[in-house]
Amino acid sequence: MQIKDLFSKKKYATIPSERPKRDIPEGLMNKCSKCGTIQYSKELEKNLKVCSSCGHHYRLNAWERIGMTLDDGHLTEYDAAMESVDPLSFPGYAGKLEQQKAKSNLRDSVVTGDGKIGGFPVVVAVMSFDFFTGSMGSVAGEKITRAIEAAHEKKLPLIIFSTSSGARMQESILSLMQMAKTSAALAKFQGAGGLYISVFTDPTTGGVSASFASLGDYNLAEPGALIGFAGRIVIEQTIRQKLPDNFQTAEFNLQHGQLDKVVHRKDMKATLTKLLDMHCEKEGSFHGE
Repeated sequence: MQIKDLFSKKKYATIPSERPKRDIPEGLMNKCSKCGTIQYSKELEKNLKVCSSCGHHYRLNAWERIGMTLDDGHLTEYDAAMESVDPLSFPGYAGKLEQQKAKSNLRDSVVTGDGKIGGFPVVVAVMSFDFFTGSMGSVAGEKITRAIEAAHEKKLPLIIFSTSSGARMQESILSLMQMAKTSAALAKFQGAGGLYISVFTDPTTGGVSASFASLGDYNLAEPGALIGFAGRIVIEQTIRQKLPDNFQTAEFNLQHGQLDKVVHRKDMKATLTKLLDMHCEKEGSFHGE
């Protein structure tokens, strides 16, 4: 026997696994994008789509948030048939709109209507990031403006849940003018004593953050929500300074006076109910009217 024989690779028979691999159905599990914890989807749903390990708030679509917030999840929807068109014949925009409708099962980036929260009648507008990243075009601005006007006419509190990447560039100035239109409608509503509660969710940026989202009588936000106008890289390159790690988070904005409160999702409905109770009668009208 030679020395080389001691170190020669030997082949060993492998014993096949007695347990065959099982295919895991798609959507059964979710991996937290923040901490990496893997959770059953059903458990995540029970926890209002908040990671049980790190508290990360997953994004919700409009109807999920309506189901969690309004009494019995019931909303009488406004302008349900209104949908975006391609007013400027922007290359590829019409096709992308159809893709977004099919993907999100929405006609645009916001759902509006009235319902009740804690027994108090309210008008709500709920934005959805899964339709064109929540961007604000002509239809989104028009629906939000009409919701504000409905709250004014009915003398009901207004609650807007915002999430957006900003103005929709495919509609150019028609999108940008929605900032002024929604803000003007809010000024008229609040000037008449109307109560407006704004809730920032992740992310709320660009023209939405610079208009109606920041004009609440109360400005609330979910934990960790990204809130700002321009992006971190753009700002750092402009001011030539390194920004704090928590820059533009809800907590950073609260610390610097841009928010009234950061509210965990499980406490959101109760917090809104308390605010409504402070200002409104159960019939919906404001105290003192």
